[in-house]
Formats: sequence, structure tokens, C-alpha cells
Amino acid sequence: MAEALRVGIAGLGTVGSSLLKMLDNKGTELTRQCGREIMPVAVSARDRNRNRGVDLTSAKWFDDPVELAQSSDIEVFVELIGGQDGAALASVRAALEAGRHVVTANKALLSKHGVELAAIAEEKGVLLNYEAAVAGGIPVIKTMREAMAGNHVSRVFGIMNGTANYILTRMEAEGIGFEECLKDAQRLGYAEADPTFDIEGHDTAHKLSILTSLAFGCEISADNIYMEGISNITQADIRAASELGFRIKLLGVAQKTESGIEQRVHPTMVPVSSVIAQVHGVTNAVAIETDMLGELLLSGPGAGGDATASAVIGDIADIAKSRPGFQHGPVFGWPAKELAPYKRARMRAHAGGYFIRLTVHDRTGVFAAIATRMADSDISLESIVQHGEATVEAHKTVILVTHETTEAAVRKAVDGITEDGHLTTKPQVIRIERAE
Repeated sequence: MAEALRVGIAGLGTVGSSLLKMLDNKGTELTRQCGREIMPVAVSARDRNRNRGVDLTSAKWFDDPVELAQSSDIEVFVELIGGQDGAALASVRAALEAGRHVVTANKALLSKHGVELAAIAEEKGVLLNYEAAVAGGIPVIKTMREAMAGNHVSRVFGIMNGTANYILTRMEAEGIGFEECLKDAQRLGYAEADPTFDIEGHDTAHKLSILTSLAFGCEISADNIYMEGISNITQADIRAASELGFRIKLLGVAQKTESGIEQRVHPTMVPVSSVIAQVHGVTNAVAIETDMLGELLLSGPGAGGDATASAVIGDIADIAKSRPGFQHGPVFGWPAKELAPYKRARMRAHAGGYFIRLTVHDRTGVFAAIATRMADSDISLESIVQHGEATVEAHKTVILVTHETTEAAVRKAVDGITEDGHLTTKPQVIRIERAE
């Protein structure tokens, strides 16, 4: 049997602690599967004295993760520190430069520095594995990077943030508001004290940018993602979607067009009958549309200590199974130096149309004015209905569903209606995806 694979782990929070427990509990099984033992020989974290529920006496302690990354004691450096710069970047860069394999769960790091780090890994002939960085325990990276060779990907999309999906699921199922759902998510540990990163789409955008590079062979470009969160979704939107046969999900969508690549993160109405609409709670799901396989959907736990640690172990096991002299494949499917510059697609018509909710003054001529603004923007309406009864404040809700049109046209029309003084509250605009 080959010598043990010596692993150093930087970051001993929820995921790091789960990883150490799994390596301890599954050690015999992993040794049999990999043909060698996986041995955590060194660790680094901010607090030496914190009780992590695992015995660390046999591991060498490093206060500085960069020193750990460069240590000759290890062959694999596991980065679980988090953050796109600082200690995470410095230690990963140092490990790669020192010829160490790297495993990371850090999507923020990869979305900003992934191409640079991939180039170093490929130059040094070492692996940079990151399955846990996207969709937790779902093996979407391995699927796209290894199992889909020869497939042409046209679109990748999905639910990539469990916090947002949990909130939207509960809003629909229990008829409660966004703020109440968010507080429960924080109490249960699904959302951070500052939930902005999750609910405003940043987390999904980081993950989407990585999948975009894998799908289309382009440089990562997280700054070129249209992004909108779920904090403005109300019970009125949830109910209207249900009546129209839709369910609201926060989706990340990337697709290749004739003019370039389109990346977007936003609330989306999907048909209740679609598979993606059946993904509830903290579960994640990623769909990949290809020329040979058609649509492939991967679904499972997208966050949490055990799910993320499981993906990290899978990446370590791949390294344990590799042998000296083996030529490793490119980090993002294409050699880093051959990744195409990111080219943003021109704005085009959205085939699914748009849902528009307007709360208006209950007075003569409002419907006609709305229809005129839509016509002036060349928007064809599938339906325009008054939703509900007039309130004591003499306000009414108008629901519009458009045919295929552009975001610019919709925004122009809604801005015009706002300027006309017909609205009593901020308008709501949500894309509709009609694909099953």
C-alpha cells in the first residue's frame, strides 16, 4: 500500500470540524477505497483553545496558515478559511507555489482569483479541487469537468442558495412574510446575522460565475452578472404566482448566445409542473442543458457542515487515488491560459416574458394609461387584470403578464407609469421561465 497522504487543514469552523470527524470515522473505508490512508497531520485556526469536538493532539498546530501551506509536512492543503482575499488567498497561492495540491470550498476566492490560481496549479503540475465551492454536497463540478467530455453546454441554471430557497418555500407554504421567514432562518442557523450575501444574490452569483467558466470555457467574470435578490418579494407576489400556475425561485442562469454570454441572478417564476419548482427548503439544484445529454438535473443538500465536508473529502480522495507522474486535467476544463476572455451578451428579448405587479390609484383612466405605456415600449401583453378589490385607501393591484420582450422595454414602460403618478408603491417585475 502507498504511503499515507499527509493533509493540512486551515480553518476549523463548522466545515473544518466536520471534515476532521469524517476523516476519523471513515478512515478505514477511505483507506480501502483510495489505496492509501488519508492522514490529517497539521491544522491552523484562529483559536487554539476552542473545543471542536475532535482530538487534535496528533496534529501539528500552525498559527499562520501561510506557514502551514508551505510546510514540507503536508502534500495537500485544505483551505476552509473563507473570504476572497486575505489569509485565504495568501495561503492558497503559497501552497500552489510550493507544489502542494489544494482543496478549497471557497467560492468567493475562486470567483475573484480562480483563473490566476488555476494557472499556477497547472504550471506546477498540482491539483486545485473545489467541489465544495458550488452547491455543497452536489457533485456538479466533477460532473461538468470530467463526466461531460464532448458535450456542448448551452445553458446552466439552478437554485444555488439554500437560505433564499428556504425563505421562499416557507412564504408559499405558510403564507407568512419575508421578514418573519428570515428571522426563523437566522434562528435555525440557515442565515447569518447579516444575511445580505445570501438574500441579495451575491452567494449565487459567485457560484454561477464558476459554473459559467466550466460550461463555456471562458474566464470567470463575477462582475458581469445582473443581480437581484428576494428581499422585495411579498405575499402578493407569491399568491399571484400561484394563481398563474407558477412558483417563485431565486435562480442563477448562464447561457451562451450569438453575441456572448449572459449571466443573471434574480427571482424567477417557474411553472409549478417543472422539476426545478419541486426543489424545496434548503435543497439546491443545478440543471445543465447539453447537445448530447439533453437536460441533466443534479439536486441535493447545498450547504451545512456535513454536506460541504463530504465534497471536500471527495476532492481529497481524488488526490489520494492519483499517482506521481499522472498528468492532471485543467482546473476549469480548459487550460487556464486558453480560457477565452469573457464577452457579455447583448440584451435580447426574454422568451418567457415578465410578471409585473402594480399597486395603483383607483381612478378612471389608469388601465388605459398603463396599456398605452406598454404599447409605446412595443410590449405585447398576454393578460392585464385587476387583482382583488379596492381598499379603503382607494388603491387597486394590477397584474400584467407580457409576451417575449426585453428587460429594457419593461423597465422603460414601468418608469413611464411611475412618472405618470399612477403608482402608490414600488412596482414589482419578475421574469417568467416557461421551460418545463
